[in-house]
Amino acid sequence: YTPQGGFTEGGQALAADDTALQALTTAALLCNDARLQAPADPASAWTVLGDPTEGALVVLAAKAGLQADVLAAQAPREAELPFDADHQLMATRHRLPQAPQRVYVKGSPEAVLRLCTGHTDAATLAAARQAAEHHATQALRVLALAQVDDDTLDGGFDALAGRARLLGLVGQIDPPRDEVRVAVAACRAAGLRPVMVTGDHKLTGLAIARALGIAQAGDRAVDGAELEHMGEPDLREALPSIAVFSRVQPAQKLRIVQALQARGDVVAMTGDGVNDAPALAQADVGVAMGITGTEVAKSAAKIVITDDNFASIVAAVEQGRVVYGNLKKVILYLFATSIDEVLILLLALLAGYPLPLAAVQILWINIVTEGTLTVNLVMDPPDGDEMRRAPTPRDDPLIDRTLLARVLLMASAAVVATFGWFAWRQGQGVPLDQLRTETFTVLAMCQWFNLLNCRSATTSALRLRSVANRWLAAGLAASVVLQGLVLYAPPLNAMFHTVPLAPATLPLLLAVASLVLWVEELRKLFARR
Repeated sequence: YTPQGGFTEGGQALAADDTALQALTTAALLCNDARLQAPADPASAWTVLGDPTEGALVVLAAKAGLQADVLAAQAPREAELPFDADHQLMATRHRLPQAPQRVYVKGSPEAVLRLCTGHTDAATLAAARQAAEHHATQALRVLALAQVDDDTLDGGFDALAGRARLLGLVGQIDPPRDEVRVAVAACRAAGLRPVMVTGDHKLTGLAIARALGIAQAGDRAVDGAELEHMGEPDLREALPSIAVFSRVQPAQKLRIVQALQARGDVVAMTGDGVNDAPALAQADVGVAMGITGTEVAKSAAKIVITDDNFASIVAAVEQGRVVYGNLKKVILYLFATSIDEVLILLLALLAGYPLPLAAVQILWINIVTEGTLTVNLVMDPPDGDEMRRAPTPRDDPLIDRTLLARVLLMASAAVVATFGWFAWRQGQGVPLDQLRTETFTVLAMCQWFNLLNCRSATTSALRLRSVANRWLAAGLAASVVLQGLVLYAPPLNAMFHTVPLAPATLPLLLAVASLVLWVEELRKLFARR
């Protein structure tokens, strides 16, 4: 927004006091509600109070040597027609020294040129339309400015038709941030389809959408007028090929969201204005801008992005997938480590064996062994492929067939390892206290290996990433230490009916318990292939 620069015409320098340029920039500055603010110190940047598009026009006028305060005193505003989305116009009336009153009009080229028909010659209007379309295809946001030498604003915008004289066009661009292009590519890879809803000309929107990767080959743009003539069946059928909606009204934004939902899509809608509120409330996830967003938009939305950055929305999607994935990991772990205990006890009863575990030992595993690991599993970092997975269906059950199959496989492996050891050692005539202690330890070790199994459905637990979760590593270490205490601390021996085991026995028990790891590793190998 630094008000420094010059003008050229045909490659040659153009004087700032050029008559046509002065008329254009005067209109741009007077028909404007934004203000340019100088920096508090030389190291700071110039800023704008108000709409950024209008702010750019203020900077343009400043480059032409116009000062807002001076011009406002010379041509005070007497009346105005605020910007109207339906007409795509704004108008202000001023008292000028050289003319009794003058109306300045600013808006979309198509809207302003309609007012100029009959006053500005046809050749000029045709050239203006061609220039506006050309600049729109270059991703420029194009505004037209005109003036009416009359004192009438009472009849609204329609009363200005045929009486406006075109002053010129202004094209400006707000270059997309580099991270937006990367974020759009991440959306595509994650199975998300971004759609642009813009107030710009559809050619401008389509050019920007193509530059960002929002519009693919064969995609098209539809403006509000075209949308108005489309029936609901036609709109739903055309939605997969529409990448840009331009010049749309608030009611049409709501209609777009509803049409996408009618197709079964889960819709996230971003917005910042009052007119975005209905669509934000209707969307499955309304996302409001925290910096530029109005309070109405923030109230209607479910999420507020504090930095107004599209890349933050994509990062939120990734974190949502991480949280959902970790939740399913915990469910898998809890189910697998609960079912195996039940099955072991049932098998012992059916086979006529003594109970392989004391009640207090089962309590220890459920509270201490699992308690030190479950919460930490929720804090597992991203697997790295979250944004390469297909979106989760709206009705996806937390316990689906895939998860249930893994539960049964992991629980079965733990039962085979634990009950197999118990039955074998029972046949050897091992004293019951030692037998229960060994069985108790094997089952606790199975929980440790199952923790590693649950961290990924396809990635091997043997990879170095397995130590990336420091909280999980700390929880696992705490579980191992506590298990050691319950085996070798005399007070805990008495409380939990355990006896100290020979240290040479522990590696053998660990090897037996690792069966649950190798079974799951084999399943993951087949899953990857």
